[in-house]
Amino acid sequence: MYRQAAAEGLRLVAHAGEEGGPDTVHEALDLLQVERVDHGVRSVEDPGLVAKLRDRQTALTVGPLSNVALRVVDTLSQHPLPSMLEAGLLACVNSDDPAYFGGYVDDNLAAVRAAFGFDDAALAGLARNSFDACFAPAADKARWKAEVDAWLDP
Repeated sequence: MYRQAAAEGLRLVAHAGEEGGPDTVHEALDLLQVERVDHGVRSVEDPGLVAKLRDRQTALTVGPLSNVALRVVDTLSQHPLPSMLEAGLLACVNSDDPAYFGGYVDDNLAAVRAAFGFDDAALAGLARNSFDACFAPAADKARWKAEVDAWLDP
C-alpha cells in the first residue's frame, strides 16, 4: 500500500514509536520509507536510531498529552521531548485525537512550557520544526518561519 501511495505522489507518514518500541520506527523508516513519523518518542531508547533520525532530519510529530494518556510516560515531566531536542531531532509538538485524549495543539504547547520551563525561544524552535515537518511549499514555510522570528524579536 505504501509503495502504491508513493507511486501516486502521496507523502508517506506512519504512527510509530509511541506504544511500540524503537523497532517500530526502524520499520517505518526502512520498510515503509516514511518521510515523517507521528510520535516516535520511544526512539530515544535506541542511540543508533536517534543518530539515523538526526542525520536524515526525519520529523517526529509528538503529542505529549496523548503520550501521558496512553501511559507512554507516567507524567509529562518524564516526557523525552527535551532530550529529543537536545539530541538534534526534528521534533515538534502536535495534538493527537484531542477529542479523545484531550489537548489541542495550544494545550500541548502550554503543557510542555509549564513542565519543562520552555521560554519563547524554545516555543519558536518548536514552531519552526513544525514548519519543517509539514509538506507545504518551501515559500510558505519560509514565510511562516519569518512570522515566528518577528513574533520572537519584534
